[in-house]
Amino acid sequence: MVEKLNTNVELCNSLKRLLENKSVVDSLDPETRRVAELFLIDFEISGIHMSEEKRQKAVNLNVAIADLTTDFLMGTNLPNRIDVSIIPEHIRSNFSWDGKYIQISGLHADCSDDLVREAAYKIFLYPNSNQMKCLDELLSNRNALAQLIGYPTFAHRALLGTMAKNPDTVMSFLEKLSNRLRERTLKDFEMMLGMKMKMNPTNPELMPWDPPFYAGALCAEKYNIEPSLYSPFFSLGACMEGLNSLFNQLLGISLYSEQPEKGEVWSEDVRKLAVVHESEGLLGYIYCDFFHRAEKPPQDCHFTIRGGRLKEDGEYQLPVVVLMLNFPQSTKSAPTLLTPGMMENLFHEMGHAMHSMLGRTRYQHVTGTRCATDFSEVPSILMEYFASDFRVVNQFARHFQTGQPLSKTMVSRLCESKKVGAASDMQLQVCYSILDQIYHGEHPLAGSTTDILRKTQESVYGLPYIPHTAWQLRFSHLAGYGAKYYSYLMSRAVASMVWKQCFMRNPFDRVMGERYRKEMLAHGGGKEPILMVEGMLQKCPSVDDFVDALVSDLDPDFETFIMDSA
Repeated sequence: MVEKLNTNVELCNSLKRLLENKSVVDSLDPETRRVAELFLIDFEISGIHMSEEKRQKAVNLNVAIADLTTDFLMGTNLPNRIDVSIIPEHIRSNFSWDGKYIQISGLHADCSDDLVREAAYKIFLYPNSNQMKCLDELLSNRNALAQLIGYPTFAHRALLGTMAKNPDTVMSFLEKLSNRLRERTLKDFEMMLGMKMKMNPTNPELMPWDPPFYAGALCAEKYNIEPSLYSPFFSLGACMEGLNSLFNQLLGISLYSEQPEKGEVWSEDVRKLAVVHESEGLLGYIYCDFFHRAEKPPQDCHFTIRGGRLKEDGEYQLPVVVLMLNFPQSTKSAPTLLTPGMMENLFHEMGHAMHSMLGRTRYQHVTGTRCATDFSEVPSILMEYFASDFRVVNQFARHFQTGQPLSKTMVSRLCESKKVGAASDMQLQVCYSILDQIYHGEHPLAGSTTDILRKTQESVYGLPYIPHTAWQLRFSHLAGYGAKYYSYLMSRAVASMVWKQCFMRNPFDRVMGERYRKEMLAHGGGKEPILMVEGMLQKCPSVDDFVDALVSDLDPDFETFIMDSA
């Protein structure tokens, strides 16, 4: 239906006439003008300027792309089966098997046995011909659509309206970041190899299935951040109180629990929160679907039920959103206790919710998180910085039995532990992002998707490609983020700059909180993303500024850590 509207010539001509009338355009407020321009982009990227025959072809390509996207996403999670006799007997118990076949549905990255990780890697990533065909067709159709409409590549089409704007800026950002990370990544690999030699002296080479496990082993040896040491301090109730207190000080907002109407929620453990401003009153509602259920999708996410907008009678339609996470239920002896990772995820998703709650746009089309992909993650990633700051954590982290606060040393240890292997992990994200750009850019001229993977992995990441593996067939983000996977890195760079410049000195600074609301949260997608960043930082950041922000985050904060430990 949307594609039909996007190829409706009458609608498009009406919009064009409006935008060509200077006196009318001058009378529009900036957001209305922006929305009109966004609609015009939608018309153009759907091929409105073409003949009816070509427009129909564009609609058909879009339908095919939607179907292929669904098929590819389903294929990324399918397990691979292998005859049980191929797997050495002493490691079979690590996998599920029915006597004849072993089924492998993941990488077993945390397993301490090198052979188990190697077997899982080689079998789970063994190429599936149907999935390979699906990816090739998806990329081919995206490329055909872009060229039909007049763009050199799909990446050029996908990056319209983003912070980066075009593939050249994205590749410049990724290549500069990769170069800056190279030495740090090699150091990470050396440390991981040292740990591997210590734990398994017979295997003197670092392989692609090793980094997550040995980074974890290094972390455990250096910082002892066993989640069970932290979880008693992070009860769900305490974490929600912490968020409430932070939002209250920063933005003048309180979260109130409300009793839902009969039939209003889809599960009895879903909680309804009213978001209330100290002077403006009710801003919207958040449904908190926090607990694991058998039939529930496993990923944590935020989604919109109803977007905010200005109604014709002058009233504001309040936004309604859902936060979906997968926390354990409380038990008779303890409330729901979160690991540090779960606590950080809660803060992250609540960042998205606040973006939705505080967006005050005229139109639903650009409300809250409905903005450029490389900007939409900024508010959520910024919340991770708050979740790692002792002054914030100290307001709520209390042992659920004794009431004892979490010590500064433990918070510092947790923060420093995140930097172990962080350079090589970021370099891997750069590798994935470059792969995504090539697939949606010069591919298929650059070779098969597996050839591109091999070259990119060996030149960018640095660990050898393993023959007969096709990691790209498990990379679900290729479907949803086509040509925009770099967005996580760019959003993190912006969040880092905002944190350091505006909140690091005082995470409860109300003046900065108000500036953050006014400059970044209020506009949704109704303002150019780079202008929102400029308004917050009071300067326009360059590609080098983005790279500097990400690299400086990797520096150990030894001074703080040594002081805390003393």
